[in-house]
Amino acid sequence: MLEQAAEDFPETPYVWQKIDDGWSSMTFREVRDATRALATGLLSIGIGRDDKVTILAEGRQEWVIGELAVLHAGGVSVPLSIKLLPDEIPFRVNHSESKLVILSTNTASRITEVFGDFENEVMVLCLDDDSDTLGRIEEATGLKRGEWLFSYPELLERGRRELGVRETELSALAKEISEEDVVTISYTSGTTGNPKGIMLTHKNYYVNVHDSVNLHQVPHGGYSTLLILPCDHSFAHTVGLYAALPRGIQIYFVDARGGGMATIRNIPTNLKETEPVFLLTVPALTGNFMKKIKEGIAAQGGVAKKLFDAGLAAGIAYYGDVHNKPPFFTRLKNYLPYKLADAVVFSKVRQTFGRNIQFCVGGGALLDRKQQEFFKAIGVPVYQGYGLTEAAPVISSNTPYAHKIGSSGRVAASVDCRILAEDGSECAVGEVGQIAIRGENVMKGYFKNESATAETLRDGMLLTGDRGYFDEDHYLYVVGREKALLISPDGEKYSPEEIEEAIVNGSELVHQALVYNDHNRYTGALITLDDEKVRARIAERGIADADALLDELRADLYRFEEDPAYRRKFPSQWIPSTFQVLEEQFTEENKMINSSMKMVRFKVVEAHTDRIDAMYAEDGQDHRNERNRQAVRSLFSL
Repeated sequence: MLEQAAEDFPETPYVWQKIDDGWSSMTFREVRDATRALATGLLSIGIGRDDKVTILAEGRQEWVIGELAVLHAGGVSVPLSIKLLPDEIPFRVNHSESKLVILSTNTASRITEVFGDFENEVMVLCLDDDSDTLGRIEEATGLKRGEWLFSYPELLERGRRELGVRETELSALAKEISEEDVVTISYTSGTTGNPKGIMLTHKNYYVNVHDSVNLHQVPHGGYSTLLILPCDHSFAHTVGLYAALPRGIQIYFVDARGGGMATIRNIPTNLKETEPVFLLTVPALTGNFMKKIKEGIAAQGGVAKKLFDAGLAAGIAYYGDVHNKPPFFTRLKNYLPYKLADAVVFSKVRQTFGRNIQFCVGGGALLDRKQQEFFKAIGVPVYQGYGLTEAAPVISSNTPYAHKIGSSGRVAASVDCRILAEDGSECAVGEVGQIAIRGENVMKGYFKNESATAETLRDGMLLTGDRGYFDEDHYLYVVGREKALLISPDGEKYSPEEIEEAIVNGSELVHQALVYNDHNRYTGALITLDDEKVRARIAERGIADADALLDELRADLYRFEEDPAYRRKFPSQWIPSTFQVLEEQFTEENKMINSSMKMVRFKVVEAHTDRIDAMYAEDGQDHRNERNRQAVRSLFSL
């Protein structure tokens, strides 16, 4: 795809980057040439066929060239999230057997802090030719410049000098590469020390890229996007970096100079500077956009706010779910107030995204219906999709040509998607079951983890662990998960089992715990109690009312944090901020525990939806809420 893009779009800018003098671009041909040169540089330092290279850096031109160069040299990229804690990095570097780590000034300290925990000899390539950064790396790691530590410009130049000599070797490597060869090993966000490495091949990416551009009928040339998501994100990887190749899409990277907070602050300015045609988003991002827009309108007040509010309501009513048009008189009634608001207010709101914005594509997590209705009404529709990294990642998507608000769109052309009942049979239309897929986008497996691969891939079918259904119009709806994953509003995922074990093992009073986060702003827990021990504690402490007992339970729930084995082990966003006390234990009889004594998560969630909703109600974050008071009064006659 890279070679073809260099032929089809030789003078079209591929990647744009903000520098002191403005925006600097590299064309598809220039990226291809730089990739070949850097690949030669990698070969000269011993990186070649099947070697793994970890990349930990913000999105930028050098990130793209670095990964493509690794692939050109016959290697495998291991892209890591820039949100990882330092302690989470060594497992991924060690497990992947990486021989080289590519980093930047922004991420260097996270590598140097844990460099001593790397089990193999690891070289370092810094994307910045910054003497202070390189000096700090050299001092912290003991790596010698020019032998084990390199800057991007010097290795690129070294490759250019040796390109003629190694041309035959480079061409031979390119011919050897098979569509079954692994491109990336992308690690899940699982519990510390135990993430799974998802192996995606050239075929996986090629097929999924073409499915994606065909779903959205992307033209050859003319599209551009500001890539706000990090490059390691599977959604950004496929639908951003790689989908650009067959369609000549121009990629602008958010200005990340100055680190994470500066990057966030730069988004509004960069949107106006780059004027993208579309954006790849996650719910946390569009939620923030919606909040800022509403705050801006509220600050104007008066006629502008009234017109905006009336126009928004009219627009939502006018479009309905988009696929099924509302009744004629509903549309007629709302047409004029909507079009007036669109001309006077919404047209100005859209300038927030630049003058060329047409739509957004939502991924990473499920998008709230209200957000979908809001953005459709203001004229910047967010086309919600569904996928997972194991599927490279796109499975389905709404598009300008097939759109139903509330759904995750229609399934990509090459994907065979089915909804399976518990007995393995296929569900009827409207019936909820597990989403399973088959296709050439399905991963090769989990790296060095045959048991997990066998559990997820069965008879060539990927069991997603997500529950959903098809409606009568062939739109896919995702309604929940069977698999144990916490998901934040921005799509970050984390496995809760170790946190649950820590709570139960550290507590004297908590018998069972289910830690929960489904795109919520904080994490909660459903807990059952050891009744006998709670009664003993009530007698011992002279506890006389529900609130006092709830305070005691709260303190006991967090006792695991005093244990050195658990201290600082879990990122704070995944530690429960609140809990709900359940009166009924999880048992085999109520089918919340299976025959191997494991918790059946989706059954617990389905049975206690009201208590989960209570955790995110107005008083839900306070453990002294009315639901909890009623539960402990009933259990212990307080």
